[in-house]
Amino acid sequence: MRLRDSYDFENIVNEAERMVVDELERQLDLEVNSGVCTCEDCVLDIAALSLNAVKPVYRVSLLGSLYAGSMENTPYGLEVRTAVEKAIVKVRDNPSHS
Repeated sequence: MRLRDSYDFENIVNEAERMVVDELERQLDLEVNSGVCTCEDCVLDIAALSLNAVKPVYRVSLLGSLYAGSMENTPYGLEVRTAVEKAIVKVRDNPSHS
């Protein structure tokens, strides 16, 4: 049996991705980050580094989405913010497009 033919694996979502992208957008809008390159390569590098630094949070249902959405002001939310901050600094200092 081929599971991909029988089940919709597109319903599995890593909410950490949403949180990282939202936080990345917020931080790139800060004046302190005005000099950070926002080309596609750099932004995707920052997102990937951030996601590699945090534990994934997968969900498959609307209830899981509601739970994940309430994680912004928790220790996990702080972990995401810190991971994004560190990734911005790393990519700013070592852009891959240079």
